[in-house]
Amino acid sequence: MAGRSAEAESRRIDEIEALSSIYGEDWCVVDEDEKIYCIKISDCLDQPKWTLCLQVILPPGYPTAEPPIYQLNAPWLRGEDYTELANSLEEIYVQNLGECILYLWVEKIREVLIEKAQTSDPDPDTKKTSEEVNDDDEEDGFLLDCQSVQENPIKMLNYVMPESQEDEELPPIHHGNPITDRRSTFQAHLAPVVTPRQVKRVLEKLYENKKIASATHNIYAYRIYCEDKQTFLQDCEDDGETAAGGRLLHLMQILNVHNVLVVVSRWYGGILLGPDRFKHINNCARNVLVEYHYVHSVDESSKQAGKSKKIRKDNKKRT
Repeated sequence: MAGRSAEAESRRIDEIEALSSIYGEDWCVVDEDEKIYCIKISDCLDQPKWTLCLQVILPPGYPTAEPPIYQLNAPWLRGEDYTELANSLEEIYVQNLGECILYLWVEKIREVLIEKAQTSDPDPDTKKTSEEVNDDDEEDGFLLDCQSVQENPIKMLNYVMPESQEDEELPPIHHGNPITDRRSTFQAHLAPVVTPRQVKRVLEKLYENKKIASATHNIYAYRIYCEDKQTFLQDCEDDGETAAGGRLLHLMQILNVHNVLVVVSRWYGGILLGPDRFKHINNCARNVLVEYHYVHSVDESSKQAGKSKKIRKDNKKRT
């Protein structure tokens, strides 16, 4: 049993290294410990018209005994298009049981996107796409890079708001458990929000706390779903930690959370952490989102995904 587990781990590592080499900046490690990865796929390299983000979680039994848990993210992907693509990916898994299949999945998705680009299908809703992911603001391939502002980040939200938003109550603010590494400390704060005014009020309240106000960086990101327009209102702030806000927002996108603001405070301890600082920022954010039930834990997600796959297979058999 231990031998099988070691073999699966070795094959997973080899596959991840190969995919990282093949896809370069389009490949992203979201959480190394939890084996969560993401890749941006498009119909072509020059001025792509159709783009999709594939997120995968690799369970301990992959590839020998368990399939990857996956999520397909694109503003235009819904209904019949989603079902057809999901069925294609599951078909590839069934035809290659026990084998590494992520490369086959990525190329199958690319094939579908190229086919869409070559047919008479209209372009995806460009307005919706730009509100969800602004290609002009990409960092590290598809991580949104929020402009670093040296002044107080709260000022970013000082624009004219409807009178109905001026009297809104301050949402409850929750604080996650801190993570300390080499004298640097990271702590996430979370608040449910449905308007930009609430975002501003929460930030103002947090900055009243002297400890939070004295943090080296207060990185934040928020996503608000506008039901009337069926789009997301979202933004992020690095607060001097280049690309951190974009990475945080991207994490929230692939976890598909909305109507929530996440702030991660970092108190620098004098020792450079390198890329580990981004891991700690994302882990803090993810932990507080799990704690307050905005996302499932990895174990719960695995069980839910397994149930969904079983239901789809049962429906296929009945058909």
